[in-house]
Amino acid sequence: MYKYDEVDHRLVRERVAQFRDQTRRFLAGELSEDEFRPLRLMNGLYVQRHAPMLRVAIPYGHLNSTQLRKLAHIARTYDKDYGHFTTRQNMQFNWPALETVPDILAELAEVEMHAIQTSGNCVRNTTTDAFAGVAADELIDPRPYCEIIRQWSTLHPEFAYLPRKFKIAVSGSLEDRAATWVHDIGLHVVRSETGEIGFRVIVGGGLGRTPMVGKVVREFLPTRHLLTYLDAVLRVYNRFGRRDNKYKARIKILVQAMTVEAFAAKVEDEWLHLQDGPATLSDADVAYYAAFFTDPSYETLAANPAELQAQQASEPAFARWLARNTHAHKQPGYRSVVLSLKKTGVPPGDITAAQMDVAADLADRYSFGELRVAHEQNLILADVKESDLYQVWLQAKAHGFATPNIGLLTDIVCCPGGDFCALANARSIPVAEAIQRRFDDLDYLFDLGDIDCNFSGCMNACGHHHIGNIGILGVDKNGEEWYQITLGGSQGNDSAIGKVIGPSFAQADVPLAFEKIMQLYLEQRLAGERFIETVRRIGLVPFKERVYAKLD
Repeated sequence: MYKYDEVDHRLVRERVAQFRDQTRRFLAGELSEDEFRPLRLMNGLYVQRHAPMLRVAIPYGHLNSTQLRKLAHIARTYDKDYGHFTTRQNMQFNWPALETVPDILAELAEVEMHAIQTSGNCVRNTTTDAFAGVAADELIDPRPYCEIIRQWSTLHPEFAYLPRKFKIAVSGSLEDRAATWVHDIGLHVVRSETGEIGFRVIVGGGLGRTPMVGKVVREFLPTRHLLTYLDAVLRVYNRFGRRDNKYKARIKILVQAMTVEAFAAKVEDEWLHLQDGPATLSDADVAYYAAFFTDPSYETLAANPAELQAQQASEPAFARWLARNTHAHKQPGYRSVVLSLKKTGVPPGDITAAQMDVAADLADRYSFGELRVAHEQNLILADVKESDLYQVWLQAKAHGFATPNIGLLTDIVCCPGGDFCALANARSIPVAEAIQRRFDDLDYLFDLGDIDCNFSGCMNACGHHHIGNIGILGVDKNGEEWYQITLGGSQGNDSAIGKVIGPSFAQADVPLAFEKIMQLYLEQRLAGERFIETVRRIGLVPFKERVYAKLD
């Protein structure tokens, strides 16, 4: 992973000192709330329902064991002994005292971490596939380009105050596991007819109040032009994006209003002034950053060793975990392991300080000291020898990491909701738990198969509910919490926005509505057909009729 040089260290230290003074001045009454707000937001500090919330950047979801132990220490020392992983591959602390935040930032700086640009109208944390660098279907490792984008965008003076927040995602594999189609800019690594590697550029995706799938503005962009073209896109947005209405300020609204053809033409015109300029990437530039992401010292191993086969045969629970919680690896004899943070009764994405320490120990022992944060809010050990999988499973099981539900209905992606967030219309955590308890039967879950369930407490869509096969949105009805259900959403290569099936439900009725949806699916599915495929084949009307029949 990327290692700071002296410039990086100095920049982060200076930022900490600057924010320490700003916080002191605010607490002393020298800065008003309106003056302090943009300063704290650019350092990842929100004012939530009950306490401040600090969002810590985890660039493209990469952590080493030392950093994770530091997060555990911060959770114990400054918070309530836990943290929360987000859909942008970051970590949130929900209970720090305002006066301690500069101390937290100083401690983060010790392990090459920070909270810069995790909020505000700027370029946020660039995200990518949690299996980047190890995925069997990868064309090239996208992480060097994510780091290049991170360094280019951090404290960029021209893009520090955009019309609205701005999110970029990069996918380097044949299968898009980074939800690139619903980002302000999505980048797909592609290969031209001549074999040259470049990017397909997608602009104008996003969720929130007006969910949209992005549109392709350039089918092939040579890698050397990455930064100059991104510059052109952001300049057009910065110039023409609306600033009079925050609900219409995202780039997706601009692309829709202009038409994608007109927007792309504006970008090409702007790019004429930037193409082949100083920000053009040379081979040496790319090689410098790629050198931080070389393969670890893999052993030469046979795939699927006999010992692993015997362990699967003798332990059905291990075989079940292996099927759901491990992922194919490019290196024979290795797999990636997903540590589930979706145990029933635990808020999705939450992790205790003790669990952070355990995960760091597992990384050191079994995965070259590195971990990944998935945008589905789970942790990943990217490089585990297949001969070690049984031991990893035993230890994961002992510490609450081994729920074999990855990709299943109870692997719910969920924002903190009204229990914490001041913007939320409704709580999400108790409803997610009620759904998990309703379907807390592994045989039934495995029979249902792959189902993405996403939950947001408000229209800001931090839980990405629009792209869940089943999505839940918390809404306010006359001061009461209600829940709207959508069907048919998806991420990946066939990204789609789900559609509302009808009127919202009271909290107590949501699990029963889910049960009726599952009953109909089991009745209607064809052999081997996944839930999303059944929904697309038969449409929403049968589900609506079943769900809104008299609740039993």
